[in-house]
Amino acid sequence: MELKEGLKYNTPWIMQRADPYVYRHSDGWYYFTASVPAYDGIVLRRSKSLEELPFAEETEIWHKHGHGKMSEHIWAPELHYLDQKWYLYFAAGDKEDIWAIRPYVLECGDENPITGTWTERGMMQCADEDEFSFRGFSLDATVFENLGKYYYVWAEKVGVGKQISNLYIGELETPYKLKSVQVLLTTPDYPWERVGFWVNEGPAVIKNNKQIFLTYSASETGIAYCMGMLSASEDSNLLDPLSWKKERMPVLSSDEAYGIYGPGHNSFTKDNDGNDMMVYHARTEKEIIGDPLYNPNRHAMLMQVKWNDEGFPVFRFE
Repeated sequence: MELKEGLKYNTPWIMQRADPYVYRHSDGWYYFTASVPAYDGIVLRRSKSLEELPFAEETEIWHKHGHGKMSEHIWAPELHYLDQKWYLYFAAGDKEDIWAIRPYVLECGDENPITGTWTERGMMQCADEDEFSFRGFSLDATVFENLGKYYYVWAEKVGVGKQISNLYIGELETPYKLKSVQVLLTTPDYPWERVGFWVNEGPAVIKNNKQIFLTYSASETGIAYCMGMLSASEDSNLLDPLSWKKERMPVLSSDEAYGIYGPGHNSFTKDNDGNDMMVYHARTEKEIIGDPLYNPNRHAMLMQVKWNDEGFPVFRFE
């Protein structure tokens, strides 16, 4: 389906950019970041419209370290504006232990995050009394606001062997420290969340009619990758697991009729006309050469979010 002249829904929009994140600032600028195929740095581009983002100049604003922490697997950056400063949340490993993935934070106090100076705030800090968060493989953090409070949602693996990736939530004390101990939001319960690996990851938040909808991604990163969803009332206690309802089936998955495979790790924004938009990555080939994690052909795509009569989001390839 056509968006506007020269741009379409559900087709490659920005090539070879996985885990895409779009943020629209109060001044109207759209900012785009994503995982790059080399997993070696963080890039930003900006434009005044979604149509122009694919053609905007891309700048690497931070590069991985040569050794130690933040020296390998730079994954899933997100750009947020909190307390009059810019923050980039991302995950990274250690060249000496490449799977020691942990969440990290960069901070910029300048007006333009592309030309501004970024300061490393180090690894995300848990609440003082929290003995569990960020001790294991942790990634895919997002931040959202509700009724004046800010919340941090992330994926972390627990258990032995292949381990299980769950989603957790905590309230923020500062942009780089949690105020509350972790609360488990969702664990892979269903077969569609357990293909290859047992995975819940890549959280993203959109609101409508006093409801909060949290989408996430499940299963391994090939064609089985798909999206699930939780929902809660904005008036509920978001740190109470019983406030959240989990959908029994995926809300978006591969569709051979449209040639879209492994849709997931999304973010939400609005276009210049005020329409709710989902940005996600997906593949256009069914057969993947090599390890899906290192295959570069996960492309950023766009989908307009529709709403049903109950006020729930509907995600369709159309």
